[in-house]
Amino acid sequence: MSKNRRGLFQRSLDGIETVGNKLPHPVTLFAILAFGVLFLSALLQPLGISVEHPGDKGEMVEINNLLSAEGIQYIFTSMTDNFIGFAPLGVVLLTMLGIGVAERTGLISALLRGFVLSVPNRFITLGLVFAGVMSSVGSDAGYVVLPPLGALIFAALGRHPLAGLAAAFAGVSAGFSANLFLSGTDAMLGELTIAGAAIIDPEYAGTISIAMNYYFIIVSTFILTFIGAWVTERIVEPRLGEYKGEYREKLEILTSIEKKGILWAGVSVLVSLILVSLLILPENAPLRGTEGNWVDQIIQSPFMGSLVPIIAILFFIPGLVYGLVTKSIRSDKDVAAQMSDTMASMGMFIVLAFTAGQFVAYFNESNMGLVLGVYGAEFLDSINLTGIPLILMFILITAFINLFIGSASAKWAMMAPVFVPIMMQLGYSPELTQMAYRIADSTTNIISPLMTYFAIIIAFAQKYDKKMGIGTLVSTMVPYSMFFLIGWSFLLVVWMLLGLPLGPGAPILYQ
Repeated sequence: MSKNRRGLFQRSLDGIETVGNKLPHPVTLFAILAFGVLFLSALLQPLGISVEHPGDKGEMVEINNLLSAEGIQYIFTSMTDNFIGFAPLGVVLLTMLGIGVAERTGLISALLRGFVLSVPNRFITLGLVFAGVMSSVGSDAGYVVLPPLGALIFAALGRHPLAGLAAAFAGVSAGFSANLFLSGTDAMLGELTIAGAAIIDPEYAGTISIAMNYYFIIVSTFILTFIGAWVTERIVEPRLGEYKGEYREKLEILTSIEKKGILWAGVSVLVSLILVSLLILPENAPLRGTEGNWVDQIIQSPFMGSLVPIIAILFFIPGLVYGLVTKSIRSDKDVAAQMSDTMASMGMFIVLAFTAGQFVAYFNESNMGLVLGVYGAEFLDSINLTGIPLILMFILITAFINLFIGSASAKWAMMAPVFVPIMMQLGYSPELTQMAYRIADSTTNIISPLMTYFAIIIAFAQKYDKKMGIGTLVSTMVPYSMFFLIGWSFLLVVWMLLGLPLGPGAPILYQ
């Protein structure tokens, strides 16, 4: 790369970092947005702006002034409910109670290490990227475990350690929204999508499941794994060249007690799955639906509404068993402490939920989301931006925003009330809008210096290259970001053309 080109690239990165650093903290940002909604509703209401409710023909909807006497009463009387009722709050906290035990007992770390170390050398890159993609089921644990592990493995094989770190980081972060299993991400984003859909059609919103993207993310897992491995071996590793630094550490293989813990944790998962299936599969089972054929009875059932506690249980039980076997849990006090530590780590999210909850509630109460959805749909329709070009444009816009706001829940809390209604007005399902968002949100994480774990990845990398900085890391990760974005978007386009469901009962089009 020439000096001029590298200089331009570095200046671009500096510009992104400068702009991003000037943005307020997400907690403050949502507070500003909430106050903005209040004042904007007071300014727009006297203009008499109204639209016909798309879900109830003949009903006209006007903007509510939230600074009127009734509006001020609403602000104070609803504040607690807005906080408690913020869609992802309970979902995320409940999910993390289970995931936290599995993570803090060491089960998730041991599983990731065991998987990567058991893969044959010729498949190690594929295995590393795949493990990274799958690590999102354990929330953010993959960021801490896999990149340094990937560097260790590559170095032990005589390959450049930074290529291993990059491959793992790409899988963990750029592939965060793909998985073979449902995770806390599905629950967190799904609740916000359902709330956004309820602005237009509460009845339809009530039929949406947090598993709305499940079929698509299963296929995405394999597509991203092959793309990530190809980019590593064909672009990133050749560019890094031969590693000439010193390397003295040894890989930590699984101990006998860790293997025993994983074995019994696996048995506990199998037993748990059998017990859960007995609540779903038999005729008249308590979590099985009653209408339609057996497929409909599974898709439209209490089971689909119980995925969050089931996910939490399926993490908690093996985490508990692993802890008992490995002695990282010796009494109920240890379990309570691990769950307490997990909740303590969620403190910032809880604070964020308060201000975000107020913004979302004010936005809905003002009716501005509904009005904006109708006018936005009419505007896009007037310029004939529909179908695949519309979805691709939405992906690009979200990918750009993601360079400055790293939190997936924070962005979607702002964007879902606006874009879900707009897309529904144009005939595209909330499920499709959410999947397009997830593609964009994941793929540019690895090139945003403002992403939460970016500094940690640099620290890991500096162990092998003391001069590693933001520009070097971003330039290493750009190929992953580009090819993941292109490949994943292409998969979504094919999915749309074939009209395949994105998940159980999750169509491409909104009728």
